[in-house]
Amino acid sequence: MMDFSDRVLLLTGASGGIGRAIAQVFHDAGARILLADIHEDGVREVAQSIDPSGARTQPMHYDATCPEEAELAVRRCLERFGRLDYLVPAAGIYEDQTFLTMTDEQWRNTLSVNLDGVFYLCRRAVPVMSEGGAIVTIASEAAHAGSSIGHSHYGASKGGVLTLTRCLARELAPSVRVNTVSPGAIDTPMIEDLMHERARTVLEAVPMGRLGTSREVAVAVAFLCSDTASYITGQAIHVNGGSYLGG
Repeated sequence: MMDFSDRVLLLTGASGGIGRAIAQVFHDAGARILLADIHEDGVREVAQSIDPSGARTQPMHYDATCPEEAELAVRRCLERFGRLDYLVPAAGIYEDQTFLTMTDEQWRNTLSVNLDGVFYLCRRAVPVMSEGGAIVTIASEAAHAGSSIGHSHYGASKGGVLTLTRCLARELAPSVRVNTVSPGAIDTPMIEDLMHERARTVLEAVPMGRLGTSREVAVAVAFLCSDTASYITGQAIHVNGGSYLGG
């Protein structure tokens, strides 16, 4: 079992399906966690659910598109817990819009949350992270294979996350390891509309024959942060049931 006792995680997107699971897995392993999300009520509920005493969690409102809030999140983490070991920028959006009807604003909003937000947070967190710390970004199968129809902005943003992860891995080694997890179709509210429209098509493309769970993604994130993965950096772990078999 992974042991994160006396370690500190800063997690964004903490009230989403995958974010909540990451928070639970890390808390179960003993970590202290700064939980950040734009849905303030939701992130407070997550904190209360996994840590009723509030001893090892700190929820906060967080807008991934705002550089000032990235700086605030890092500062609050240090003020509350005194250190920062692990960073998981998991805030993201997934909206339906075909390319030929997409507005500049829709494109910019998705890139701002999914890619700019990762840069803002990493840029402010890395200088204060503990030696031997780890960053795990959340990419997507779409970053490797291309997005489904109607999600070109999402695919482009996640492709950017994948490349940024590899670049940071080179620059920050050996002090900080940087990896990504690329989920496929995971059973979260984010893909409810997609499953309503194309459930059969989606499942037929998955050799395992089912959707993945948020916990399956969370365990991969925790592994990459753990000392067990001490010689792994610049890599993407695919959690997709075999729907994408490339690198």
